[in-house]
Amino acid sequence: MASAMAGRKIVITGGAGFIGHNLALSLKAMGAKVDILDSLQVNNLNAFASNTNNLPNRDLYLSLIQQRLSMLFSADIPVHVIDVRDYHTTGRLLAELQPDVIVHLAAIAHANVANKDPYSTFDHSLRTLENTLDYARQFGTHFVYFSSSMVYGDFPDGFVTEESTCNPLGIYGALKFSGEKMVIAYNQVFDLPYTIVRPSALYGERCVSRRVGQVFIENALQGFQLQVAGDGSDRLDFTYVADVVNGVARIIEDERSRNQIFNMTFGQSRSIAGMIDIVCSHFPDVSVTYIPRDRLMPSRGTLSMDKARRLLDFEPSFPVERGFPLYIDWYKKLFAERQKTPQAAAV
Repeated sequence: MASAMAGRKIVITGGAGFIGHNLALSLKAMGAKVDILDSLQVNNLNAFASNTNNLPNRDLYLSLIQQRLSMLFSADIPVHVIDVRDYHTTGRLLAELQPDVIVHLAAIAHANVANKDPYSTFDHSLRTLENTLDYARQFGTHFVYFSSSMVYGDFPDGFVTEESTCNPLGIYGALKFSGEKMVIAYNQVFDLPYTIVRPSALYGERCVSRRVGQVFIENALQGFQLQVAGDGSDRLDFTYVADVVNGVARIIEDERSRNQIFNMTFGQSRSIAGMIDIVCSHFPDVSVTYIPRDRLMPSRGTLSMDKARRLLDFEPSFPVERGFPLYIDWYKKLFAERQKTPQAAAV
């Protein structure tokens, strides 16, 4: 039986990033024709190559980014190095590619970065969105917008559904929510088919965003303390990147996803302390220290996955007890390989 993905033309903006390259590789393996638009500037090759901000573990992250690009090249996935903030260049290239689906990932990917540099965040998040939306509305292209669980703000009673009130805290969540409103407005005005995706606490191979679980593993491998913001009781719906990738594939394949918002997580929160326990089980000698909690970090918890189960027949497969040990094992192998190469040993 032919795959429902076979022959679909899919463009991923920001597709050389963490989520994007994993998604591109998976969609290509399913038979789609995938093209990536990426400037390689935001949390990517150019940013780490310049190292103007004394980025931690720069050499390690440069090697991970090179792995991404090599994997995309090997899979015959074109990476068009353009700045999606450039309206005319973006429009011309999209007109040439004529995608059936645009997955929009081009954005600042970290809340702390967004709050420190709101101008750049606005520019890279909403300007890129405006440009891709303006192309998509002319052709009725299915537009998949990556939002965030941060749009909810504090989770009432530690649980949210897609119908829960959104009250974001800080620049990042506010821009993601405004992006959602723009996507919905384009549907209202131009009948643009869309799907909005709200992931949470992602982790997985070749991430360079210094997400909480990633930093824990890297610190443990280097013999550093694990630093916890707060007392460890905060709960997050930790989500392995493979679950998000598989969920987006279902969104593209299934017409019932159109004009809908979906949480795309594992659907069961775990405490930071619980994640620390997993790390400590793999690194028994690691020590933990605690620092004050960021006041702009909302109190979160579980995102309901009932809607995705009902409309898309999608079931996440990676609880943190399964996915995080896979991530730890991948990191251990990576560090072991780097130790064999003297110039790469220092991270």
